[in-house]
Amino acid sequence: MTETQFTVSDVMTQTVVAVGRDAPFKEIVRTLEQWKVSAMPVLEGEGRVIGVVSEADLLPKEEFRYEERNLSQQALRLTDTAKAGATRAAELMSTPAVTVHPDATLAQAARIMAVRHVKRLPVVDDIGMLQGIVSRADLLKVFLRPDDEIAEEVRRTVVSPLFPGFGHAIHVNVHDGVVTLRGHIRDTSLVSVAVRLVRAVEGVVDVEPRLTGGPEDAGEPGPHGS
Repeated sequence: MTETQFTVSDVMTQTVVAVGRDAPFKEIVRTLEQWKVSAMPVLEGEGRVIGVVSEADLLPKEEFRYEERNLSQQALRLTDTAKAGATRAAELMSTPAVTVHPDATLAQAARIMAVRHVKRLPVVDDIGMLQGIVSRADLLKVFLRPDDEIAEEVRRTVVSPLFPGFGHAIHVNVHDGVVTLRGHIRDTSLVSVAVRLVRAVEGVVDVEPRLTGGPEDAGEPGPHGS
């Protein structure tokens, strides 16, 4: 009933800062500082994403500068100690890169970020070519939709199809993304369905159902007629 969900392609940034696999350490640091980002994709060939290099990948260089560790400590942090001696992006990057496709929903992208503990995802096509990048902030852009736009979509895609013939009796109000449904409906079992469908509308923060029901409330004659 609801419209097509927003996808990553709707909110991603298409201009992406990236480096090649042979980029030297200082160039990586300089690029991160220049563009005020904390991580960026590492590319190979014509733009295939092969990894991501972040500030966290670079810090072991400083952390292990003077520190000596015994063999057991080195074994516990083998990856970090290896990165401490790395000088090129291919040696420093985290691989394989955690990526997302442009047609993924915002919910799917958010889930990947949460599970993999990353703040941004390179967006790639079916062969791994870089298309853009999506950040946590990008995923939140959907909540900037105007209230009247959300209300119009709720009326058109939820209220009208779910309550045919009674849509006029249901009032939709949206304030700061919170949708309030007021009015009378024939079947109160549909309230939970309405709430679920309204929550699926992009930009909705919460739903407050204030719907009452029953034959008389819906405009039908009571048991003794009218």
